[in-house]
Amino acid sequence: MAEKAQTDSSSLEKFGYKQELRRGMGLWDVVLYGVLFMVIIAPQSIWGLVQQQGLGMSTLVYLVGFVAIAFTALSYVAMSRKFPIAGSVYSYVQRGMNPHVGFISGWMILLDYCIAPALLYTMVANWGVMLVPNSPWWLWIIVFVAFNTFVNIRGVSLTRGIDFVIFAIEIVAVIAFVALGCNFIMGGGGTGSFNMDPVWQPENVTPSFLAAGISIAALNFLGFDGISTLAEETHEPEKNIGNGIMIALVIIIVCFCAQTYIASLIQPDWASWSEEHANNAFFYGCQLIGGNIFMNIMLVINIIAVGIANIMNAQLAASRLLYSMGRDGVIPRIFGKVHPKYQTPWVGSLFIGGIAFVLVAILGMADLATLVNFGALFSFTVLNFAVFWYFFVKEKQRGVKAVLRYVVAPWIGIVILVYVFTGFEALTYTVGVIWFIIGMIVAAVKSKGFKEVPDAFKNLDV
Repeated sequence: MAEKAQTDSSSLEKFGYKQELRRGMGLWDVVLYGVLFMVIIAPQSIWGLVQQQGLGMSTLVYLVGFVAIAFTALSYVAMSRKFPIAGSVYSYVQRGMNPHVGFISGWMILLDYCIAPALLYTMVANWGVMLVPNSPWWLWIIVFVAFNTFVNIRGVSLTRGIDFVIFAIEIVAVIAFVALGCNFIMGGGGTGSFNMDPVWQPENVTPSFLAAGISIAALNFLGFDGISTLAEETHEPEKNIGNGIMIALVIIIVCFCAQTYIASLIQPDWASWSEEHANNAFFYGCQLIGGNIFMNIMLVINIIAVGIANIMNAQLAASRLLYSMGRDGVIPRIFGKVHPKYQTPWVGSLFIGGIAFVLVAILGMADLATLVNFGALFSFTVLNFAVFWYFFVKEKQRGVKAVLRYVVAPWIGIVILVYVFTGFEALTYTVGVIWFIIGMIVAAVKSKGFKEVPDAFKNLDV
């Protein structure tokens, strides 16, 4: 183990950094982190909206969304093997293209990393009030923000212990829902039979509905990228990060499809839903198949899974991105500070918790949901191009496998992501463009007119 740690440390040093974070994660820790970040029961929170946007084909929307994200995931795998360092897309685009373009990529995905926890906290508070009528909405926010921020500062080892318990609860919840749902359908409820409507209705499949549906469903896949932020806390990151990303995505899509397929057959009358019903459609389905007791159990499980595991891992990834950018000095260096005892980026953890607390007071759930995907999809697009540029153009890797990996796959990813951009609302474009302009100004100032690069890029042996 000591020899492995020394190898990991020397691997990091060749990129211009020293080992500061504690390495304690293996492949299955990384997989568990990714699965819990994406949350295997995530569709339950927005299934009604996806079902309506997808014209009753929510399972198809998730399948197409998986394919769309898979090409970008392959780009993450390629970059994580070449550059096993923290910082995710920020570090990968830095090294693959240009330090300044890398900063903009990190800056844009930071928009997602800042907004996502706020959206999740809002969901949890709404479910809390639904579960305990008349309970203070703000109290739910305060308790969960304080808890998750503390655990992130305390360290990954504590996070991992909690994760195992929550993962087991989620698995039981999925099995229970599928079993009760099948019993309900076979007993004559819902559609009364199993059919392919949730997967394929050729007369309703149009490009516009796919773009709109995927722009929402993509929210449930975001998190696989967060795995790459743990490179400096994972043993043998060159292989474990990439493998962890792909394994986590496969587990996630299987769980997503099982739940959305059964949910669609339980409640096939999506066209007649009110807005309130659509927002909580999955839980109404739980009520149909298991009564109020089962509905309340599922609410509790979602509060725990999203309120602890999902938000905890989202804040963890955001703080690691801030740490990487602060360490390079492209944002205030205080974000690069590491806790002397726990070896965690504690300043970034406090900052993300504080930002989430402020955003829930300013923006509602609908606004947060429309904004959260822009930054991530923008950065994913740049990352795909960086893979093509670095491996095919710069390193001149050729051959059939190289063309498939570094030309075909990333460019398919780019085309899909650009298409999904057409499904965003006007508010999303407005905020995204403003954030981009602010990032360009910050980049120009910090680099003195794009003339200086971070210290880590000077005198490298790679």
